[in-house]
Amino acid sequence: MLTYTMDVEDRSRWLISTPSEEVAAQPFFCSEVGDFYARKRFVTERDRKDSFIVFYTLGGCGIVRQGGQEILLEKGHALLMDCRSPQSYATSPTRNHWYHLWTHVDGVGVSMAGGYLGLPRLVPIAVPLARIQPHFDALFQFLSQESVTSRAVTGAAVHSLLTELIVASREELHHGLDDPVQIACDFIHAHYAEDICLQDIAGAASVSPSHIIRLFKRQIGTTPHDYLMRHRITRAKELLAETTLTSAAIARQVGFASESNFSYRFTKMVGQGPRAWRLGSPGSSQ
Repeated sequence: MLTYTMDVEDRSRWLISTPSEEVAAQPFFCSEVGDFYARKRFVTERDRKDSFIVFYTLGGCGIVRQGGQEILLEKGHALLMDCRSPQSYATSPTRNHWYHLWTHVDGVGVSMAGGYLGLPRLVPIAVPLARIQPHFDALFQFLSQESVTSRAVTGAAVHSLLTELIVASREELHHGLDDPVQIACDFIHAHYAEDICLQDIAGAASVSPSHIIRLFKRQIGTTPHDYLMRHRITRAKELLAETTLTSAAIARQVGFASESNFSYRFTKMVGQGPRAWRLGSPGSSQ
């Protein structure tokens, strides 16, 4: 089901493309882009559309509803929404216009970005137009063209657009001095060589273990344990490349209880054992 009232000014634009199988296999691609100078009666309601949509409000205000949520999208705010469940969006009834950029995007990379941005929760993100406009300009310029260059440019534009939203959302979170994830990461960086566990990490951030796991997945895309392991392995790589310490000594310095556990974790994450990695590293004299 799709119903809409296209109450927009004549200067509005709407470009549509039908992605090929090759394009649809890319991690980031775009099927539609527009800039709608919507008046007070503008509204769209649908049950489903197989894509995500990015909004950016240039002026006025929009109202977006999905899954029992209702948010206002004010000037200078962006939003990513998964259109695979019922939704509606319209000019806010308290305003006479909603001037906004929008684009339908999809791909496995877009889905991953949605996870970083907290979907299915609808979260407006404050971001300057100067960081958004160039990527929309690229979509307007290249979406209707059929070439390898156009596919590369539009894919990169979608990627860059979502990157700006992720960066801006992280900037908002880090404005506070008590961000649990940042506190947890700082704790890991300071204590990775010690025998620490999830409870220690959560305790440092003053949240429960289950809550710090949810926050890590939303903000970083991984778990605290995986973050700790990767930090230990990264430090181990540095020691392997820059020192002549044995694997056993390095294992102890980066927080592993035994050389065998260190070797197992290193091989699993890197694809080769510590000795083989050392021989192939730029710092190796072999």
